[in-house]
Amino acid sequence: MNNTPINIEKYKVTTAEPTAFYISEFISENEEKLILSNIYAAPKPKWTQLSNRRLQNWGGLPHNKGMIAETIPGWLDQYLDRIHSLNLMSGKRPNHVLVNEYLAGQGIMPHLDGDLFYPTITTISVGSHTILKFLKPATDNNNMQPVFSFLLEPRSLLVLQDKLFHHYLHWIEEVKQDVLDDTVVNLHMCSDKYAKGSTVERDTRISLTIRHVPKTTTFKINIGNKR
Repeated sequence: MNNTPINIEKYKVTTAEPTAFYISEFISENEEKLILSNIYAAPKPKWTQLSNRRLQNWGGLPHNKGMIAETIPGWLDQYLDRIHSLNLMSGKRPNHVLVNEYLAGQGIMPHLDGDLFYPTITTISVGSHTILKFLKPATDNNNMQPVFSFLLEPRSLLVLQDKLFHHYLHWIEEVKQDVLDDTVVNLHMCSDKYAKGSTVERDTRISLTIRHVPKTTTFKINIGNKR
């Protein structure tokens, strides 16, 4: 699949509201190993420790005043090229990668990705599966309500656009195992090893969230040669 042009429309999740695409084996096992080795070879200051997980920013720190663009290393930049080839962002090339490390039992609170980004989220998962759940936003009369979820396999690609970007909140529950029940609406697009009704143990998962930050600035430091 890596060298063959991908018709992304073939991978649309038709069992969920607009719009999601899911590719089960987007990268190879060897690529997965190389990604993991490069992430864990990064210098310690590259990691930001949050209360419930660690993360790395590549390409700069998104900010409402503009992201100061940084060079993304070649081992990671090739995946931005691959995402760009899918033509998901109106011709704009991705320029930022957020790497999240989730140990078994770690997750993330319900959230929207916000307007710092072009309204498309692309996520490559490596190391372990997870279940990404979606919630209807709260209204005056109702609290947030779960609607459906996706199984994200290791080596898979998930794309979220439209209502799944700007309306439904997404989150990962803080559990060490997942039950593949009727709420998982993309199970038919996944490997046969994931059976409906089964319970799957989580391991450490790394997510590479690849996006385009429209507002960027360049900032150069000149050292010496001042006249």
